[in-house]
Amino acid sequence: MSRALLRQADRLVAVQVLSTILLVWAVLLGFDVLVAFLSDLKRIGEGSFTGYTALLKSLYTVPRRMYELFPHSAMIGCVLGLGALAATSELTALRAAGLSKLRICGSAILCVGTLTALMVVSGETLGPWGELRSHALSASARSKDVAMASWSGLWAREGDTYLNARRGRVEGEAAQSKVILDDVQLYEFDPQGRLRSIAKVTQAVHQDERWTLHQVRRSTIGRREVQTDVIESEIWDSQLKPELLSLSLQRPRYLSTRTLSESLDYLERNSLDPGPFLAAYWSRWFYPLNALVLCLAAMPFAFGTLRSGGFGKRLFLGLVFGLTYFLLQRLTIDLAQLYRVDLRMANLLPPSVVAMAVWLHLRRAV
Repeated sequence: MSRALLRQADRLVAVQVLSTILLVWAVLLGFDVLVAFLSDLKRIGEGSFTGYTALLKSLYTVPRRMYELFPHSAMIGCVLGLGALAATSELTALRAAGLSKLRICGSAILCVGTLTALMVVSGETLGPWGELRSHALSASARSKDVAMASWSGLWAREGDTYLNARRGRVEGEAAQSKVILDDVQLYEFDPQGRLRSIAKVTQAVHQDERWTLHQVRRSTIGRREVQTDVIESEIWDSQLKPELLSLSLQRPRYLSTRTLSESLDYLERNSLDPGPFLAAYWSRWFYPLNALVLCLAAMPFAFGTLRSGGFGKRLFLGLVFGLTYFLLQRLTIDLAQLYRVDLRMANLLPPSVVAMAVWLHLRRAV
C-alpha cells in the first residue's frame, strides 16, 4: 500500500474513532454535570446560595469531570467507532488492502494519545483551579464565616476566634468521615478587638463530634509580657461546623501533582499518614497509561466479535470492559494500601497485564 493510501486509511480510522469518542464524552459529561447541578439545587436558601450559584459551581467542575470521564469515554468511543467500521466491512477492506491489525490499532491509539496529552495538561491546570473556585464559591455562599484563599489557605471565624489552615483534607465517607486541618493558626481577640492569644497547631482533627488539637504552641499576650505554653494535645471547645469547612477542602484526587507532592513532603516531615495523598499522587502519574490501555483492550473485538453485533452490543461490551477494569484497578490499589505494597507496582500491574494480553492476541492474529 502506498504512503498516500496509508495516510488516507489512518485518517479514516482516526476520524471515526475521534467522532465517537467526542460524542460519548459529551453525553457522559452532560449527564454528570446535570446530576451535580440537580443535587446542588437542594442547597438553595442556605445563606446566599442560589440557582445561579449552583449552575456556576457545576460549570467550574467541568474540567475536572472531563479529566475523570475521559479514559472510559475513550474506551467506549473506540469500541463504538471501530465496531461501526467493522459492521460496514471497512475494516475488512483495510485488511484486504494490506493494512495490519497493529497499524489500524496504532491509528486509533494515536488519536487517543493526543487527547490524553491534552487531558494531562488540563488535569494539572484547569481541573484543580476549577475545583478550588467551585469549593470557594460554595463555602462563601453558604456561610459568610468561611473563606478560601489561593495562597493563605482556609479562613474561618467563630465568635472572636479566627482560624487559618494552610492545608486540609476530608478522609472517609459519610458517618466515618473526618476533617483534618494541617498547619493551623488560631487568633483570639477580646471584645474590644485586641489580640489576646495566638496558637500554632500542627494538626486539628474533627472526629466523634469534637475537635482535637495536636502539638499546640500558644502565646498569650498580656499587658507587659507574652506567656508561651506548649501542649501535646487538647480538646478544642468549638462549635465550628466541620461540614462548612469541608466545603472549602478539596479531596486529594482533585489536586494537581505539584500540590500533592508538596502535601506529601509536609506529611512526611511531620510523620503523618500520607495514605489518600500518596494514592492520588501515583494515580496521576499512571493516568495516561490507564487511558491508553483501556482503549487498547477494546481493539481485538473490533476484528471479530463486533462485526456481527449492533450498536447495543458494542455499547454493552464497552461498559462491561470499563467497569471490570475499574474494579480490578481499585481492588489492586486497595490491597496494596492494606498490605503496604509499593503503590507504583499496584498501579502498574493492571495495565501491564491487559496490555500484554492484547499485544499477544494481536501478534498471533496478524
